Amino acid sequence: MYRPHRRTPSSPITTSVHAGRHDFRSLGCHAAPIDLSTTYPFNDAAEATEALDALVSGDAEAGNPIYARLYNPTVARVERAVAEIEGAEACVAFSSGMAAITACILAASERGRHVVGVRPIYGTTDHLLSSGLLGVETTWTGPNGVSNAIRRDTGLVVLETPANPTLDLVDIAEVVRAAHGIPVMVDSTFATPILQQPLFHGATYSLHSATKFLSGHGDTMGGLICTSEAAAARLRQVRVATGALLHPMAAYLLLRSLPTLPMRVHQAQASAMEIAERLQAHRSVADVLYPGLSTCDPSGIVGRQMAGPGAVLSFRLRPPARHATSMTRAGDVPSDLYQAFFNELSMITPAVSLGSTDTLIQQPAALTHRILEGDVQDEHGITPDLFRLSVGIEDVEDIWADLSRGLEVFARRCEPSQRPLTLAPVMA
Repeated sequence: MYRPHRRTPSSPITTSVHAGRHDFRSLGCHAAPIDLSTTYPFNDAAEATEALDALVSGDAEAGNPIYARLYNPTVARVERAVAEIEGAEACVAFSSGMAAITACILAASERGRHVVGVRPIYGTTDHLLSSGLLGVETTWTGPNGVSNAIRRDTGLVVLETPANPTLDLVDIAEVVRAAHGIPVMVDSTFATPILQQPLFHGATYSLHSATKFLSGHGDTMGGLICTSEAAAARLRQVRVATGALLHPMAAYLLLRSLPTLPMRVHQAQASAMEIAERLQAHRSVADVLYPGLSTCDPSGIVGRQMAGPGAVLSFRLRPPARHATSMTRAGDVPSDLYQAFFNELSMITPAVSLGSTDTLIQQPAALTHRILEGDVQDEHGITPDLFRLSVGIEDVEDIWADLSRGLEVFARRCEPSQRPLTLAPVMA
């Protein structure tokens, strides 16, 4: 089984600052160079042909990049940087997280066209696997059902931990053992390489939507897969054929963001823990889902597999008493009540995505997981009363002040209307 490189003696904080900068002194620069070329001239046709063959075959680099769909120096630099932070042999960068997942599924389909998917997982990933768009058949199960779901034609096991949007935690090593040698892909977007390195627990692929924490500023889209060099070569072949290479400007912005990744994660994580505890005590909140709460981590994943609980949490709003008995579906509360909650937020941004410097909130059942069938949503608790909060790096008191205003408005709107008391006339 492939084992990742051991970390350098430097801490993850120091590694994040210096990763991808090894040649800056010889280049005479202090900021990462950016190469925006789409094509590269050559002087010798035979050498150009050799370079083309190497890149199409999945090599990490060649004597001439030939064409930007095949290779870009700035993209290669961010790949080396993230691989170093993750402790991996290689990293392959794609134009989006979904492009990365697609490449992984296609690469694994050579081994077999059956996929075992562990729910819950990001809604679009779920749809991609369920729809058959990529020519694979998917068996859905929970973490404990992986072994029984494996077939002779299984090519890949897909999971996400912490899971989107319920923050379910999965023991990666246990799933790897249950997979009996089948490659395991872990979407580790919520954790980032700062809090979790799936490869060290036996996973074959560690995937990140770089659009989220790794970018951290809401201005860059990308996907990254860390793995062995042998597996990376196949991923590069798929990337060449599908044209899903990360844009060099996005690579440059990612390189700019990596040095602050540990600080952003730790600051947001500290605030998320405080927010989760305050939400638990609020009258408008029925439930809080956050790995930092002992009730959400009965197996002790945090501290063993994860270095911390992260900066994303979800919570359920408590339904108003007058609707509780008439609801036909969990969380089936009039939408105007949720809108009243959103309308009161002035600093927190109602928006999809996560991992930005600012705090974001969204309703998964209506947005990121809307594409799922209603029974699948219900089975995994993705109901309209569930809200996902990506905590930013603002002052925690400012985050709470904004959030609590919305919660108080929701609470007041849920209270039964008070009619004035009418007294009967006193008979003399």
